[in-house]
Amino acid sequence: MKFIPKEISWLSFNERVLQEAQNKENPLYDRIRFLGIYSNNLDEFYRVRVATLKRLSLLGTKANDILGYKPKATLNKINEIVLKQNYIFTLTYKQILLELKKHHIHILNEYEINDEQKAFIETYFLTQVRPYLIPIMLDEVDKLTNLEDDQVYLAVLIKTQKQKVLHALLNLPTKIIPRFIAVPDKNKSNKYLMFLDDIIRANLMNIFYQFSPEKMEAYTIKITRDAELDIIDNIQENYIDKILKGLQLRKSADPVRFIFDADMPPSMLKLLIKKLNIDKEDTTIPGERYHNFKDLLEFPKFNLPITVPPSPIQHPLINIKEPIIEKVQENDILLHFPYHSFNHFIDLLREASISPLVKSISITLYRLANPSSVVNALINASKNGKNVTAFMEIQARFDEKNNINYANKLTDENVKVFLGVPGFKVHAKICFIEFHKKANLKDIVCISSGNFNGQTARFYTDLMLITTNKKLIKEGKQFFEILKNNFNRQYFLHLLVSPINMRQKIERLIKNEIKNAQKKKPAYIDIKLNNLTDFKIIELLYKAAEAGVKIRINVRAMFSIASLKHKNIEIKAIVDYYLEHSRIFIFCNDDQPKYFIGSADLMPRNLDKRFEVLAPIYDEHIQHQIKAIFECSWNDNVKARVVDYQLSNEIVHKKDNEPTFRSQFEMYNVCKSFYPQNK
Repeated sequence: MKFIPKEISWLSFNERVLQEAQNKENPLYDRIRFLGIYSNNLDEFYRVRVATLKRLSLLGTKANDILGYKPKATLNKINEIVLKQNYIFTLTYKQILLELKKHHIHILNEYEINDEQKAFIETYFLTQVRPYLIPIMLDEVDKLTNLEDDQVYLAVLIKTQKQKVLHALLNLPTKIIPRFIAVPDKNKSNKYLMFLDDIIRANLMNIFYQFSPEKMEAYTIKITRDAELDIIDNIQENYIDKILKGLQLRKSADPVRFIFDADMPPSMLKLLIKKLNIDKEDTTIPGERYHNFKDLLEFPKFNLPITVPPSPIQHPLINIKEPIIEKVQENDILLHFPYHSFNHFIDLLREASISPLVKSISITLYRLANPSSVVNALINASKNGKNVTAFMEIQARFDEKNNINYANKLTDENVKVFLGVPGFKVHAKICFIEFHKKANLKDIVCISSGNFNGQTARFYTDLMLITTNKKLIKEGKQFFEILKNNFNRQYFLHLLVSPINMRQKIERLIKNEIKNAQKKKPAYIDIKLNNLTDFKIIELLYKAAEAGVKIRINVRAMFSIASLKHKNIEIKAIVDYYLEHSRIFIFCNDDQPKYFIGSADLMPRNLDKRFEVLAPIYDEHIQHQIKAIFECSWNDNVKARVVDYQLSNEIVHKKDNEPTFRSQFEMYNVCKSFYPQNK
């Protein structure tokens, strides 16, 4: 096997998340959180990756040419892996329930409550829950085409006193009511919780009383739908209308996964499969009593053991009581989130929004916090007379509505909003601040690996370069000209820009390492990124390894490298408290290293179908910082795994007498070492 299907490698990544839930050395609340992350990840995987494979499988042999592997065989393998992981997930969840009991936290079902608790949940149900429950009587409908995606339902079997059997569906209103409800008990030293599911189960009589039930049973089900948007090309509709229509169609999209309680009677399961129009190609997964464990992300903290990371440190070049604009005129600055505060960037935008010396601000927006300090700063800049331009990507998956709302809000405040580029997603993270010529100040460009999002900046590791380098300023301005003028091609000598020159330049950089290795010169490639699935790039990396180039890759999620017979390729992955999200590229270049950071992974979509930017690092001091950041991650011997074609996810074992090194927390010390006097 030359390449690993990216979907299979993604499941290996999610297994690493599950390993963290299993790891008893992690604080208990962290383990609960990792179960929630695993479940949330898997939901999105089915909505996007599996849905895409199902679509491609309809193309027959053509799909093999597109993917480089067979979609149907991959779907079968996915089902096999997910069933195994579900078994491990269930065991882990049950272990965590036992650990919770040691902390005097008990999760009760409807059969385990006392009279006091029964009275409480009945009152709670009647006043808080029942108003949001509207049953669907299954026997009265032909098809269930509008069940909400990734929403838990209770499939209710009702046997009346007249021996009539009825079937109904009840939604769990978890968008309104918490999934976990605290219930009282006289024993004040203990804490008791119930799933919302079980509160409804205990009160089925208070919903279906009109049928005079003799017996009722309820089983959870969940359906996952295709989340890809079908944007129909209609010149009479504007772009936003097309997106909104696509979002509406998503609600009734084809199912890609159906999960059901394994204890459900076969006759009821058969009825549901018929009503939901589930065919043999869809993935049906027998599960446990509860679904949607992503709700564990909202599990009450109580006083459970939890990782408390240090607070963000102030960047040594920045004094929060002095203008950042002036500091950037003197020195390039590298921000490393979440180790540095995202407020530094917000402060820069705020200064730019009120400074009479600033002429314009241009920015790309992909995923935004809610509320967004970035949007507020842009609106204030517009109110203060600046020329503000925002390139809003409204096809950012699952953020479409949020981005449309922000696009409308910005437009209402006289911000010039561009809604992406037809046929391409604008995934680049770049902000350009232009000064009036009379200001005698250098323009500023910010290039980031992550979204301009203050919420995710607290949990995602990302890098942002803030620079006044003339070369990058010129080409940063050119990049925005491309977006404004509908893909008007420009020549880039310094920035690596997809889909214009990034693929060619990365290939050239790899080939240069191959030539140097063949000439017995120093040759290495260090890469840190989220995903590596581009077959052409991988082929070049194989050739580089064969030529003697030392290759180290730190990858978070998907990777398709299958040929690791060469000792010259090492791949590691880190799953820890933060989500690894930064992208770093370092090429030896005969001991005159070239450094790049930015938004792009090495995937066909990033190189060919999106606007991406990788920025060269010319500041020598920041080059040393980038190198230190990479080495810190590479030396992890606590949370790092060896990534191989067998998908073994073996923990990197520390050597004898080697101290433990947990990179995500050692990184604080690395960032503290970035002092200006070292420049």
